[in-house]
Amino acid sequence: MKLLQKLFIVIIAATAVAGCKKLNIAPTNDFSSLTFWKVNANVYNALYNNYHLIYNDALYFNPEAVSDNAYAASGDLTSISAGTATATTQKFASDWGTYYSAIKSCNEFLANIGQNTTLPKDTITRLIAETRFIRAFEHFNLTKWYGDVPLVTNDITPDEAKVIARTPKAAVVAFILSELNAIIPDLPSKDQLPASQNGRITKGAALALEARVLLYQGNRMADVVTVCEQLMNNQSVNGTYALNASYTDLFSDKVVNKTNNETILSVQYVPTVITWQDFWDFAPLSVGGRVNSMAPTQELVDDYVMTNGDGITDAGSGYDSTHPYANRDPRLTATIVYDGYLWDSEGGANGTTKTIYIKPGSDPSDSPTNPNGPDEYVGGRQSSSPTGYYWRKYFDPNAQVNYVSGLNLHLFRYAEILLDYAEAENSLGQMNATIWNGTIGALRARAGFTSAAALAYPATGDMTTIIRRERRAELALEGLRTDDIRRWQTAQTVMNGYAHGAQFSGDATTDNGFIRAQKREFNSGRDYLWPIPANDVSLDKNLTQNPGY
Repeated sequence: MKLLQKLFIVIIAATAVAGCKKLNIAPTNDFSSLTFWKVNANVYNALYNNYHLIYNDALYFNPEAVSDNAYAASGDLTSISAGTATATTQKFASDWGTYYSAIKSCNEFLANIGQNTTLPKDTITRLIAETRFIRAFEHFNLTKWYGDVPLVTNDITPDEAKVIARTPKAAVVAFILSELNAIIPDLPSKDQLPASQNGRITKGAALALEARVLLYQGNRMADVVTVCEQLMNNQSVNGTYALNASYTDLFSDKVVNKTNNETILSVQYVPTVITWQDFWDFAPLSVGGRVNSMAPTQELVDDYVMTNGDGITDAGSGYDSTHPYANRDPRLTATIVYDGYLWDSEGGANGTTKTIYIKPGSDPSDSPTNPNGPDEYVGGRQSSSPTGYYWRKYFDPNAQVNYVSGLNLHLFRYAEILLDYAEAENSLGQMNATIWNGTIGALRARAGFTSAAALAYPATGDMTTIIRRERRAELALEGLRTDDIRRWQTAQTVMNGYAHGAQFSGDATTDNGFIRAQKREFNSGRDYLWPIPANDVSLDKNLTQNPGY
């Protein structure tokens, strides 16, 4: 949190530099490009600006709506999930520009940091390593969405930007991995960070990004195992990481969210200073929500297993369609608001609870003049959820008015490392009871499972399905589901057909009464890559377009 408390002055400092870039004589009463980097405080302000550009709430939450986890009822996310987006769709250009703006800022930092002669050498080495991490992370996000992208490793001019070509994805990935391996020795471990530096990039963050990059390639699973084991087994060097005792507290508790042993790197926010407000459009109206911008799908709800570890369609699972949310994975209640949900306004056992009525006609306040409670599903009503579900995860009981929140958004958690490790070991044919107990079993125990059947290494069942289902439940609303269905090449299956909501449609003859929220189309020959923004292609003759656009 303390890392970003000074960010409000960064724009002023950056403006001072930008306004003086063409001057040959340094003014005596202001900073210029000739003097800015010589001042230590300015160097740190520039670093904090790069941290501010790492990621944002829109990049974090929006990917859920272009996966089978969620549905957005309007805007570019709707067009993308429906398969009707084009190279002129603003979302593609906005994200592209955001990533390259961060890369530009990092390259400016790296090009100029050498002008500073007063900071200790080891300090400058660390600042360079942090900035190279951010630049690598931005390139990774670009290549996962757009495939071949311009690899920009120096501060290029506007004229150079107009003729730059795309670099093959394999070369971009090789650069990212090379950068991460190069900077790890120059970064501190989490345990070496003083409290005032909480949120800074560490060895663990570099290893976590490396594991994710390798996992997404699909053919580097042995390397994934090696990197994960460095985080799991060499904590005296890379930092002490462990699962937090409470899953819910990671996303809601104002103390635990900021400081715990599970978070490896988060987007840093500060209450009242740097905030996000997405939850205002995630929450039910009756507890302060506004309109519903993105709602969980029935497909996500269905993937939460029973408390005995069985899927809801497994024989003998105990699933009861008349009480569909009973005896389910505790992370369902921690993540999604369903009909009859007991909403705790304080986020803990001592809060005031309120029942959320979503099924049409179920709210006791319904009357002939006001037939539908505020949270009830009503087709076409913008304020209520179009799927009959709302979000609970990332509820901030200490939020300001209209859910203005200062909670951090987790980019990398130790839980993801355990999931990466389990998936990689399983793909190599090496999954066993020991690995299970340290990964999936440990995640389930932390979530609140108590049944021996759910916690023990399963004697039967498709382990790939089990691990993928676990990953979905653990990481829902953290922006990673779209990545997963793309790298698994399952998007053409799960993103074709209808996205559904709860069994509230009133038409039992169509999809057994489950709401048809959106008809989706996914063209496997086109949609695994986003288009290069049309305007960029028109400005740069060397910038080619992806197939199908």
